[in-house]
Amino acid sequence: MKFGKVDNPGNIDFSLPETPQETKTVLQQSTNSGFQDVRVGCAKWNRKDLKNFYPRGTKDELQYYASQFNSIELNASFYRMFPKEQFDKWREKAAGDFRFFPKVPRLISQIKRLNDADELTDVFVTNLLGLKEKLGMAFLQMPPNFHPKDMERVNHFLGYWPKEIPLGVEFRHPDWYADQTANQELMEILKKNNISHIITDSAGRRDLVHMQLSNPVAFIRYNGANHPSDYTRLDDWLDRLEEWQSLGLEKLYFFIHQNMEVESPLLAAYFIEKFNKRFNTDIKIPKTPDQ
Repeated sequence: MKFGKVDNPGNIDFSLPETPQETKTVLQQSTNSGFQDVRVGCAKWNRKDLKNFYPRGTKDELQYYASQFNSIELNASFYRMFPKEQFDKWREKAAGDFRFFPKVPRLISQIKRLNDADELTDVFVTNLLGLKEKLGMAFLQMPPNFHPKDMERVNHFLGYWPKEIPLGVEFRHPDWYADQTANQELMEILKKNNISHIITDSAGRRDLVHMQLSNPVAFIRYNGANHPSDYTRLDDWLDRLEEWQSLGLEKLYFFIHQNMEVESPLLAAYFIEKFNKRFNTDIKIPKTPDQ
């Protein structure tokens, strides 16, 4: 994940912004106590990216990955419209309580830019239903040049999206957050349609660590910088999640990327171990090379 990469991560102020009152209000409306679902994973499962993660002799990478993690941010679905049969195969390889979080194809988000995309959306949704019980939450990532002037496209797409399939959305143009009027309208649309607002934590785009939750779900795309600060940043997130959980956070989807993905399983193992101790959970800690 090269988005937000910087040459000198040590020069970046990685402190997390305070939780806005609007997010506190959203969380306090929850009637549940404690986490209902927690998923922590990586963005890819192939051996080329996750070097040294797979034991020698591993025959099926997804099958092994799913034995170590409880979820995956399925970026593969971004690059092409996979048929239902492919989603069926992925589901069959992932045993247990595993969940996939498929990315909406770029044909819809980057090429069509949500314009005249209803039929393509129908096809994608029909196909991803092949995941059945292993479907977690789909997510839509809009390009950096997608501006709030196209708000009506967002409104239509999110209104058209089937309500029974959870969806998260990531926006990257700075004006979604710098323009208060646009930001307020966006948040109203997300809340109206019960769409989760994705937080992206990367070194070069601190404006995307917006801390604005539209429902009691935190979908966080954490982009490490292959720097020692990657670990202290995770500690800061644990503190923030403890605050949010006390306010009413119900679900956490935390996916770890790096500019060079080789260390992503190490960061994930660190985060899960600390999370288990902090929240008295029993999420499996993936095996890492030093084990």
